[in-house]
Amino acid sequence: MQNQNAHNELKKRTAWISVLSNTLLVVLKLVVGIFSGSISIISEAAHSAVDLLAALIAFFAVRKASEPPDKQHAYGHGKFENLSAAAEAFLIVLVAVWIVFEAVDKFQSSQQPEYLGYGILIMLISVIVNYLVSRRLLSVAHQTGSDALEADALHLRTDVWTSLGVLTGLAAIQITGLTWLDPAIAVVVSVIIFKAGYDMTLKNLWELTDISLPPEEEALIQEIITSHPEVISFHKLRTRRSGSYRQIDMHIVLENDMHLDKAHDICDEIEAQIKDALGLCVVVIHLEPNENEVE
Repeated sequence: MQNQNAHNELKKRTAWISVLSNTLLVVLKLVVGIFSGSISIISEAAHSAVDLLAALIAFFAVRKASEPPDKQHAYGHGKFENLSAAAEAFLIVLVAVWIVFEAVDKFQSSQQPEYLGYGILIMLISVIVNYLVSRRLLSVAHQTGSDALEADALHLRTDVWTSLGVLTGLAAIQITGLTWLDPAIAVVVSVIIFKAGYDMTLKNLWELTDISLPPEEEALIQEIITSHPEVISFHKLRTRRSGSYRQIDMHIVLENDMHLDKAHDICDEIEAQIKDALGLCVVVIHLEPNENEVE
């Protein structure tokens, strides 16, 4: 329980860092984008605005997911993390579509973006800040098994690449004077954003439908079970994800004459080994007698 509380506090602090960094970048990009008239910078401001909204969703999701089980949610509130990640992904897709419409409109005008030096500077700042924050988010997400933080980290990692693209494009515009590069870069940014949103939507929708854990994780669970010579067989292994938690249950067959204390100890060992291997887990083991044993 102490380890769980520490994970919850770590997730909350990390989610708050993302909120603060995204707020700063939205304001800076929007001011510079409007000031310079660059659609690629404004598209990046929109991207960061979605990242900010996603960070806020993730922040409240990890707070809700950390609440203990209650009468209405006997299995806990972990699904709120999956739900928030799916919502974030949907927002990304909407922004990608909006950027395309803005870029198409910009293609019809040949207005030269102004003050490109400021745009280049803000893109450079964005790359550095988002890289550092996304690396921290991803590290904590892997440490705590948080889907919400992982989705937020992938948002920012996408922002790193799109900011690099805009940075390169603005430099090219300043050197060549080719105004069509600005909306062209915005279209490329939108494609990258759309792909990230599409992938995250699929992943979290699958988890919301209680899809089983990946085959390699189920194979690891089976290996742990069969490593105990006292276990004659097992069946009805069921697995799923709920936010940061993996929920696992199974039936195992033991000898009929085994003392209850010994059977309980074996179950405790299996549960502890699964948690050591996979992290936060809820493991339920149902004991069954050996029906094939000769009386």
